[in-house]
Amino acid sequence: MKSTNFQERLLHLQENMMNFAYILTSNREEAKDLLQDTTLKALDNESKYVDNVNFKGWLFTIMRNIFINNYRRIVRTQRIVDKTGDLNYLNLPQESRLSTPEDCFNVKEINRTINGFSDEYRIPFTMHIAGYKYNEIAEKMDLPLGTIKSRIFFVRQRLQNILKDYK
Repeated sequence: MKSTNFQERLLHLQENMMNFAYILTSNREEAKDLLQDTTLKALDNESKYVDNVNFKGWLFTIMRNIFINNYRRIVRTQRIVDKTGDLNYLNLPQESRLSTPEDCFNVKEINRTINGFSDEYRIPFTMHIAGYKYNEIAEKMDLPLGTIKSRIFFVRQRLQNILKDYK
């Protein structure tokens, strides 16, 4: 696609993109920022666009991905700062989901079930639960990323079937 045609199509969809950005953010200023980020990203990646692909869908996907990445970044960076003199908030006991003996039993049963899987499934799943990202697990286990994702998905499905009474 020629650059001028690409830019014309991009400008033509600015109003639609603004509406979608506002739906995502519910804030006019944040929507404008998201629209600007999306437009810049689209212009930067013009060479990656294939002419027979839905242009509007391509742009909306870029916008949605930027929104999700920004949201995740905000969630990761949020921290609780205790400004009280005697650190009241930090000294409050943390609520545990294990409030009853039955809950402790359920956790033991879940752990026993997970430990019953073979190493090829149990190890990636426990690493994922521990906070490792898929690509980190794949690198550590020297396996393809798709294999890791499949194994984790398989364990989730099996756990749901085996432990359906605990819901």
